[in-house]
Amino acid sequence: MIDTAGGARSPWRGDIIGGLTTAVMLVPQGMAYAMLAGLPPIVGLYASVAPLVAYALVGSSRQLAVGPVAMDSLLTAAVVGAVAQSGSERYVELAALLAIMVGVLQVLLGLVRGGFLVNFLSRPVVSGFTSAAAIVIAVSQLGLLTGVSLPRSTSVIEVLGAFFGRIGDIHTPTLAMAAGAVLALVLMKRYAPKWPRALLVVVAGVIVAGPLGLAERGLAVVGDIPAGLPTPALPSFELADIETLAMGALTIAFVAFMEGISVSTKLAEAQGTRVNPNREFLALGLANLASGLSRGYPVAGGFSRTAVNADAGAQSKRAGLITAAVVALVLGLLTGALRDVPRAVLGAIILTAVAGLIDLAEPRRLLRIKRIDLGMLLATFAATLLLGIQQGILVGVGLSLLVMLVRTTQPHTAVLGKLPGTTVYRNVERYAEAETEPGVLAVRLDAQLYFGNVSYLRDTLAALEERRETPLRAVILDATGINQLDSSAEQALRDLYEGYRRRGIPLLLAGLKGPVRDVLGRSGLMDELGTERVFFEVHEAMCYLCPELRRGDEPARPSPCSPTQGARCAEH
Repeated sequence: MIDTAGGARSPWRGDIIGGLTTAVMLVPQGMAYAMLAGLPPIVGLYASVAPLVAYALVGSSRQLAVGPVAMDSLLTAAVVGAVAQSGSERYVELAALLAIMVGVLQVLLGLVRGGFLVNFLSRPVVSGFTSAAAIVIAVSQLGLLTGVSLPRSTSVIEVLGAFFGRIGDIHTPTLAMAAGAVLALVLMKRYAPKWPRALLVVVAGVIVAGPLGLAERGLAVVGDIPAGLPTPALPSFELADIETLAMGALTIAFVAFMEGISVSTKLAEAQGTRVNPNREFLALGLANLASGLSRGYPVAGGFSRTAVNADAGAQSKRAGLITAAVVALVLGLLTGALRDVPRAVLGAIILTAVAGLIDLAEPRRLLRIKRIDLGMLLATFAATLLLGIQQGILVGVGLSLLVMLVRTTQPHTAVLGKLPGTTVYRNVERYAEAETEPGVLAVRLDAQLYFGNVSYLRDTLAALEERRETPLRAVILDATGINQLDSSAEQALRDLYEGYRRRGIPLLLAGLKGPVRDVLGRSGLMDELGTERVFFEVHEAMCYLCPELRRGDEPARPSPCSPTQGARCAEH
């Protein structure tokens, strides 16, 4: 199963290098992200072994690097921190329970093919949420970076207020260590991008802190870490805990899936392969179940680690197994070497990692092309920053659904006119030269017709008729943009047909697609309309109306189907 998506003949060399490189990055990141989640650093390593193995068994991405990530860590802190004291044994147990709940939800969504649900979060919403969350994460590291005791909160205002109120408590050795680590990480990213930056600053931090006695002078270090792999077990919990964590678990399930599917899809497109969203839901669900059962916390596919894994030459999911083996080796033999790692260095790793999540290009792009989408981005950004992480996601989902509803219930419609010398009909508001036929209203609907927008179509036709200067003699509905028709829409078309028929106004349909024709045929409306009033093109419908339109007209006015205006009626 491991090579189902990765290819059984993938070269081992690339997988070994990719797995080792990712492990070197994952060990310090895992500890740092666990601290961000309010957990002991060792929990980050627990979440970096079993989940990787579980994903390798089912996942469809060759190079997705699963493990602790910044966003899920922050969400874990927000969800579990609301009901338990950070760092306590109950907090650790609830974090593991949260991972299991996330896993169950993701597995269920994978089994019912729920991958499409991620489409309800639009790109502007995701961009606004991610940028704001990155700022929240950065602000949450102020305590680690400066040595100031700050409340653990996802409220930027609360944390900044507390920080500036205690700015005199800044611990100089801690600030110096953090500043040096940040500077080193930034410089290495710029001038030595292939170096294992996180590992090097961790080693440097230990080397510098030891001889200078910084730990004795108040520099916070990781401290003792228990050796060995955790024993698989269910966390201790009560039924009430499941209800308390349910909303947070659902939020993390979607956010974790979005993170993983975004980076894996981008890589797959570059390599000419594909990722199965439903299978990814299932694989990430199993990874989170494995994490919870091994005293970990919610995991996802990491952006930076996945990129490093691919760049290092990983060709299959074997690389993930190698990464898991290395982390397991560290847990078994090298935990003693991690006790003197300065926490300020781990904070610096988080700070530089999330800096790349702040997206400044997307707002500029939306300002040029779609300002309503820019409004969604800014609203989600503000809600996440001012109200909190979970509230920001809810606002983003709500805005995505609202905009989708507005766009489908009030779709674009166009009054059509014929371009001179052609048989082509276009929107008269975009083509000034397009000519309309007095007495005929030709309208195009650019959306599927369903219960949510049938009244809008009816009102639009009525409003267009009221604005006409000449009596209405015929209506042509261009249905080329209608892909689906539900029962409410069929009834609305029937009502329109009967209403116009009672007034002696023929209703003609043009450009019907197969699925729409099928519905009209089964309902009997096609027979009532008469197949002679259903056409492939608007021009054919107009030609059908020629005799009626010319009756009583002055001979000087040309027909829309005359040679000077386009093709003859007889030609259609």
